[in-house]
Amino acid sequence: MQRNRPTFEYQIFTMKPAFLVTAFFLLYGCLPGFAQTSKLIGTWQGTLSVGVELRIIFHITGDEKNGFTSTADSPDQSAYGLKCDATTLNNNEVSIEMNDLHASFSGKLINDSTIDGTFTQNVDIPLTLKKTDKVTERKRPQTPTPPFPYKNEEVEYSNTDKSLRYGATITIPEGSGPFLALVMITGSGPQDRDETIMGHKPFAVIADYLTRKGFIVLRVDDRGIGKSTGNFSEATSEDFTNDVNSSVDYLLTRPETDKKKLGLLGHSEGGMIAPMVAAKRKDINFIILLAGPGVDIIDLMAEQNAAIAKSGGISEQTVKEIRPLFKSAVTIIMDNPDSTAAIKKLSAFTDKWASTMAKEVLKELDFETAKQRNDYCVGMVKEFQSPWFRYFIRFKPSQYLEQLKCNVLALNGDKDIQVVASQNLPGIEASLKKSKSKVYEVKELPGLNHLFQTCKKCTVNEYGELEETISPVALDYINNWLQKNVQ
Repeated sequence: MQRNRPTFEYQIFTMKPAFLVTAFFLLYGCLPGFAQTSKLIGTWQGTLSVGVELRIIFHITGDEKNGFTSTADSPDQSAYGLKCDATTLNNNEVSIEMNDLHASFSGKLINDSTIDGTFTQNVDIPLTLKKTDKVTERKRPQTPTPPFPYKNEEVEYSNTDKSLRYGATITIPEGSGPFLALVMITGSGPQDRDETIMGHKPFAVIADYLTRKGFIVLRVDDRGIGKSTGNFSEATSEDFTNDVNSSVDYLLTRPETDKKKLGLLGHSEGGMIAPMVAAKRKDINFIILLAGPGVDIIDLMAEQNAAIAKSGGISEQTVKEIRPLFKSAVTIIMDNPDSTAAIKKLSAFTDKWASTMAKEVLKELDFETAKQRNDYCVGMVKEFQSPWFRYFIRFKPSQYLEQLKCNVLALNGDKDIQVVASQNLPGIEASLKKSKSKVYEVKELPGLNHLFQTCKKCTVNEYGELEETISPVALDYINNWLQKNVQ
């Protein structure tokens, strides 16, 4: 269940082997423990700090051979019952393997309730496990629960050539209609229909809010996720536009849909895909971009890495060096599709670059030794040569924003460090001025982060710490704009 590409949602800056630590998952299994078996049996919980806080839960039971059978959960990533291959306990040394995830854990049983150790998946991360009778639940008060004052239907439909099938939820106001209707488009990385992240379900919250206001909302599992078929790892953003087109076509088959008031709402990468779809269709009346990109993606990601590094306490001197380093590294990888050649050229570049940098900069970036720099190069090439990334990094949002004819609302939180508002909103506005859109609004919302939560520390790590899933201010702004400009 590990994300296999860089994402807007988990673009964490680090100069460790993976360079960008995406979403981690877990480990577990079965083997002998002998007299100490009972010490290990039970539920163990810990937290991985990888730019965000991810809870890790291991369920260990004994087997008939006096060994162990285990499963693992990562509730903040909606992953449960993950496959484990081997769990051992020898002289208080615990070892756990998860082969499918290329992950492992090794630790020492300090007492009956504590294991101190290290979780490994591309990089080593300290992990302390505590035995517990009850897994810590994070409060998510905005997550909607039945009964609902509207129709809530689980639906499935296919694309034009029947090669893919999509699982989705459509929510429809009570009454005869027809109603304004919209398709929601998730951000990057494999997402379910609720865009679940850190226990939050922002798309479920938005859909519930808007349906109560009288709008139809269709939210869809990404291809290869949930009840949708297909191979997510081989897809590009262009493929995802085809998926959205299939969802729009399905929405048009529903008799409750007002065909003249049909739109899209996209978050993050979804805010990049929405204009791609709308620019080529005549039946899209409006689009809503939540933290959508407005500048060339390579520039956005360079700024993103710098902003996240700064939020993590990296000095201003080092932050200034991150932008050009990132852009140069990515350019080398894009110009060298062969992995071996890319690593060789990137290594030569980083060695030369490091020779010109102050020791303080190299230390902050974990870039002091040749091994550290080589690990960085290998991780970068591995992450950034996927079909998705090669398409994504070359993308220029302006080419589609300038083609738009529909109404547009673009929102960004001023505390967003993944799609920086001061960089991207002016880019969106400049493109819309060149478009044929007669009605558009570009708005920065104060105090909100990339998920449109009211933040305090405003770091990526804080997403899961906050109880709020999405600010009521953002929800009201979307509704008021729709009521004024579309309804």
